[in-house]
Amino acid sequence: MNELQHAPTPAPQGGVSPRTGVASVERPAFGLPGVPVFGLWLLGAAATVGLFATGQLAAGSLLTVVAAFALAGFFIVQPNQSRVLTLFGRYVGTERRNGLYWTNPLTVRRAVSLRIRNFNSERLKVNDLAGNPIEIAAVIVWRVVDTARAVFDVEDYAGFVAIQSETALRHLASQYPYDNYTDGTMSLRGNADEVAEALGRELAARLRHAGVEVLEARLSHLAYSPEIAGAMLQRQQASAIIAARQQIVQGAVGMVEMALRELSEQDIVQLDEERKAQMVSNLLVVLTSERGTQPVVNAGSLY
Repeated sequence: MNELQHAPTPAPQGGVSPRTGVASVERPAFGLPGVPVFGLWLLGAAATVGLFATGQLAAGSLLTVVAAFALAGFFIVQPNQSRVLTLFGRYVGTERRNGLYWTNPLTVRRAVSLRIRNFNSERLKVNDLAGNPIEIAAVIVWRVVDTARAVFDVEDYAGFVAIQSETALRHLASQYPYDNYTDGTMSLRGNADEVAEALGRELAARLRHAGVEVLEARLSHLAYSPEIAGAMLQRQQASAIIAARQQIVQGAVGMVEMALRELSEQDIVQLDEERKAQMVSNLLVVLTSERGTQPVVNAGSLY
């Protein structure tokens, strides 16, 4: 197995990192295939029985102790699991291969899962860039890629992921406004993909010291806090009404311009500036009014 190198910052002489103390690096552990070794152990067990049967009690007892000691060296690694081995407090390697293996019986073997995990954060109440209180939560998809860092560089890597995820989420929420009220400004609600990428980058920088890889990070909940939700809803409604009115006015101006141009090009009627202004006013009223207008038919002269 190739040695995994995930150290983000080169450690100086002595292997000491200025951020994480002693920088641990995962390496493969010594392990023999378990099935052949188990076959040898069975032969030893049979020899032990033979010694006792022939009356050689001392040799049989000694071989029994050796067999019992060797039996403690067997261990099983499940798929997408690993075993971190330590010998008298010293890290001696990680076994990632699946199956039955045998190693030094004196080693302590700790199971570390390499499977993909989800972390669903609690709903946090924070202030956005504009100072508005909002509720925000995220789903983080992660897995352990360096078991040495996960076990030895942090106290509890699962708890470390939870705390750092919430810290990164709070920091992210303070960098963006909840909604975009000006052109060219990113917001939490309007730029979900960009916000998710920013959250993923920040989490990757925070969690790499624990040997953790962030596969995906996305917001799972985003809303104004209840105390200002009503006022912000009215603001959003007002913004929507203004935007709709702008579009209506732009369309109405275009239609009026087209009507005047068609009348002039086809020489249907000649209007002076005063009548053009009156016509424009009437058309804008008809086109932009929320209610149907009542026409007034002029059967006499235009003047």
